[in-house]
Amino acid sequence: MTLRVINAGPLSLLQDTGRMGFQGVGAAVGGPMDEHAFHWANHLLGNDVNAAQIEITFGLFQCEFTHPTQMAMTGADMSAELDGKPLKPWASYYVEAGSILRCKTARQGMRAYLAIQHGFEVNQALDSCSTVVRDEIGGLHGGGEPLTKGDVIAYRAAEHDLLRQVPTEFIPHYPELAATTTPCILDMLPTYQYEQFSKTARQQFFNGTYTVSPNSDRMGYRLSGDRVEYDGEGLISEGIALGAIQIPSDGQPIVLMADHQTIGGYPKIGCLTRMSVSKLAQCPPGTKVRFQLVKREKAEQQYREMLRFFVGEVTTL
Repeated sequence: MTLRVINAGPLSLLQDTGRMGFQGVGAAVGGPMDEHAFHWANHLLGNDVNAAQIEITFGLFQCEFTHPTQMAMTGADMSAELDGKPLKPWASYYVEAGSILRCKTARQGMRAYLAIQHGFEVNQALDSCSTVVRDEIGGLHGGGEPLTKGDVIAYRAAEHDLLRQVPTEFIPHYPELAATTTPCILDMLPTYQYEQFSKTARQQFFNGTYTVSPNSDRMGYRLSGDRVEYDGEGLISEGIALGAIQIPSDGQPIVLMADHQTIGGYPKIGCLTRMSVSKLAQCPPGTKVRFQLVKREKAEQQYREMLRFFVGEVTTL
């Protein structure tokens, strides 16, 4: 029982929840860029939270299912069709043997998640199948390669089961590919280097509007806008977290994403909340973004509520 890739599009990657516990040896965590959409795709099918999916970037993905199963698509709206019939995103569908799935270019957002019942069966490297191209690890063949035409991914056949749809109140509104004038607001927490930026620099940062650069990728989102000055002392490279907002020497912020390096020496003015990392991951190049501070308690509560729904009781973050 296999899924056969007919067209992989610009970038399609196998992902589970990530390669946890190996940052100490320099391995990036990887995992889905949009954690919220990823969890919903597995939840629609009753899968384990770590079940492997395909993260489709920008669209144009096409595949054939050789055996019956159930699938779900969440995230960006790519005007997907199953055997020529339009699919509504954020819902599950029964798939017959020989069915063809075709995705067009993303209309809103830029990353969609394709899950099938029980998840894809892929070998793991360092306890995860997550594809990290830069680290040359994970994925279908183990070397970090993106999916390509002709790739065959194993799965277990599944019978017709209850079909589900995500309630509309839990479906985010993503930016369109064409640049919009309304900025996407991102929540952030101050880091311990926050106070090393002058009051003027901080005011400029929060009052400014930044544009997502085409040079953004799964490692980091580069933003362009008003220069942020840092007058503090030079830093020694240190461990860094998902969502950290680095300020390099040119003053243009870089937000670290799923495939971020494990250490870095740039000063960090703040760190996005986990929910805002997912939000930024769906912002295509040209999107305007702004930052706002939130209390740590609020950020933790939001993330705990999400994890409690998908995973169960959460004791630590």
